[in-house]
Amino acid sequence: MTMKILASSLLSTILTASMLSAEPIRLITLDPGHFHAALVQKIMPEGVDPVVNIYAPAGPELDRHLALIDGFNTRADHPTQWQTKVHTSPDFLAEMLRDHPGNVVVISGNNAKKARYILACVKAGLNVLSDKPMAITPDDFAMVREAFRVAAEKKLILLDIMTERHEVSTELQREFSRFPGLFGELDKGTPDNPAVTKISVHHFSKLVNGKPLQRPPWFYDPAQQGEAIVDVTTHLVDLVQWECFPEQVIAPGDVQVLTAKKWNTPITLEQFKKTTQMDAWPDYLKPLVGADNVLQTPANGEFTYTLRGVNVKISVKWNFEPPAGTGDTHDSVLRGSKAALHIRQGAEQSYKPVLYIEPTHADDAWLAALNAAVAKLSERWPGLAVKESAGRWAVVIPEKFNIGHEAHFGQVAGDFLGYVQGKPVPAWEVPNILTKYNTLMEAWRMAR
Repeated sequence: MTMKILASSLLSTILTASMLSAEPIRLITLDPGHFHAALVQKIMPEGVDPVVNIYAPAGPELDRHLALIDGFNTRADHPTQWQTKVHTSPDFLAEMLRDHPGNVVVISGNNAKKARYILACVKAGLNVLSDKPMAITPDDFAMVREAFRVAAEKKLILLDIMTERHEVSTELQREFSRFPGLFGELDKGTPDNPAVTKISVHHFSKLVNGKPLQRPPWFYDPAQQGEAIVDVTTHLVDLVQWECFPEQVIAPGDVQVLTAKKWNTPITLEQFKKTTQMDAWPDYLKPLVGADNVLQTPANGEFTYTLRGVNVKISVKWNFEPPAGTGDTHDSVLRGSKAALHIRQGAEQSYKPVLYIEPTHADDAWLAALNAAVAKLSERWPGLAVKESAGRWAVVIPEKFNIGHEAHFGQVAGDFLGYVQGKPVPAWEVPNILTKYNTLMEAWRMAR
């Protein structure tokens, strides 16, 4: 059985198990300007109506979305059977709210519009699965807070797409930290030497679904895409809360932002054309273009903060394209009193994430705790093992669990649809979403 078939089978099982009643889910896609909107439909779960209504302006963004869905329908392995109904009236949002052709809206596109879309949808009685970030400015966040209030009042499900919780090395980083004999207690660290760091490197030019990704031109505009400090950092702040204080409600008062900064990535017109197919800078980007005709977009951000006294560092960097054979990377450290749990994704790891367990002192008691933890976690991840080299232990994860970033969207969708069907949303989920965005807005203010 190939890896692709294994991954598809795993996702189908997850998605089917999430459906708790016979009432069908009817999907609506609203203004899909980002490829994440399509990835939600990469796998076709049972209990979901194959007809998806799409409301969006006509143009290349909609065309790219439809092409991705068509690619899922026509692929050789486990093709989907989506049927799309496209609505492109000038006031497509009002038409969607009037038609109300489904019960779940997927939103992934221009981030400057997202908070307004979310609030309008929940006011109309629709469940919403939103790509990150839900908010890129404090004014947006005010609308998002109101949307969550309305959703609670109407008993609707409103969540953002947190795919990184399903990356297996991150799941295992979280799980190994829950064994006191192995990890000890989470260190507090210092502002100069944080106990928790998450560093992410992304690229404007990349492959998605095996093909070169075409970016919308507004992706380079901080007023529409958002600055890096409130974009990819959404995932990283979410993971810090989810890993360090699992199943606990985190309040804004638990967080203190210490420092924040942003800086630019230079993009030439040739690079811009390669990723957008546009020959000239649009007017809204011209203020960011220097005399050398190079765009300076504030695509990088970094901030430090404390979470319940634990010092944390978050950093996101965007390059134009990765070196040959590489891709986006993630480096993550949780430091405990007995061991550090470190995900590395560099050349030594062939640019694939590898979790290492790095003890402060590997005595017999610690080794026994390590073996006990591996044995326990093998119940969920059969075949899990560790391999020692130079005083650290690499976690060996069976390849069938490395299903890839694109497949994680199906897992998130499965969880979300389960909640819509009646599965209880964890009590900590919504409060922690609000705290996450509050943290990002504080960093946004400080960086400015």
